[in-house]
Amino acid sequence: MSTNVLRTADGWWAVLGDRAIRVYTKAVTTAELLADRAAVCEAAASGEAGTPVADLVALSPVTTPCRVVAQMVNYRSHARDSGFTGDIPPAFFRKASGSVSGPDDAIVRPSHVKFLDYEIELGLVMGAPLPIGTVVDERDLPSYVAGLVITNDVSAREVQLTKTQFYESKSYPTFTPTGPYLSLLEPEDFAHLLDLRLKLSVNGELRQDRTLADMIVRPAQALTLLARFQTLDAGDLLLTGTPGGTALKAPPKPVEKIGALLPPALKWKAFFKAQAKNPHYLHAGDVVTATIATPDGRIDLGKQRTPVADAH
Repeated sequence: MSTNVLRTADGWWAVLGDRAIRVYTKAVTTAELLADRAAVCEAAASGEAGTPVADLVALSPVTTPCRVVAQMVNYRSHARDSGFTGDIPPAFFRKASGSVSGPDDAIVRPSHVKFLDYEIELGLVMGAPLPIGTVVDERDLPSYVAGLVITNDVSAREVQLTKTQFYESKSYPTFTPTGPYLSLLEPEDFAHLLDLRLKLSVNGELRQDRTLADMIVRPAQALTLLARFQTLDAGDLLLTGTPGGTALKAPPKPVEKIGALLPPALKWKAFFKAQAKNPHYLHAGDVVTATIATPDGRIDLGKQRTPVADAH
């Protein structure tokens, strides 16, 4: 069974139900904690009464700086929403690790961003180096992936689309809420990954709801493709794509064809004029709730609850 770990300003905690047991370790970073996994096991088995989880203020269980890599258009439902047809080539992009924030921290909308979007994603936390040229089979995943986290790949859509700039549009501070738990997996847990269900709601309205079975490029293949050009180390984070249901959706095909005939400035002006009528983009005062778990609770990454605030 997986073991959930919580991080606070005071250190690391093993979570057992609604109680948290302090992990006695010198580890400061996620990579250091993964190297001292025995301390986590000792805390989980200690029998201590512990502290109520509700009394703790969770930080991101993924410490920074680290590499944050993300997969693009990796769920069939998201591909349909985005207007893709046929085969979709695997693609990756980087996010600044300065975008990583805690599971209850506010998502802060920069003053120049009007179209702020959400993307719930399963995060893989590396437990060992992934050298260039590594080939990862399904049976090899436990050798490279230590655990899982909830992430939200928050996106400034007008920056992303008009500049074709993923790095900037997804790297503002607070644009990668992470946690609350780092769920450390046992080798037998990996057989249950496809049962994980991703759910994201805004103000109580369910927007995204899919299992990993909807995923196009699964974790072992993703790591193999990534290792063609990118090394990863313990404590690094791979976001594995989002299912359908984001605020941004491709326009109908006739509208898209007409837009392609317009000069870029006019095309984007018309597109965002239409998007301004879309009520699903995030605004100050909204609350985004995200969960990832298997139906039987074998793997449960906890719940994110992130309010949205304006930069001023």
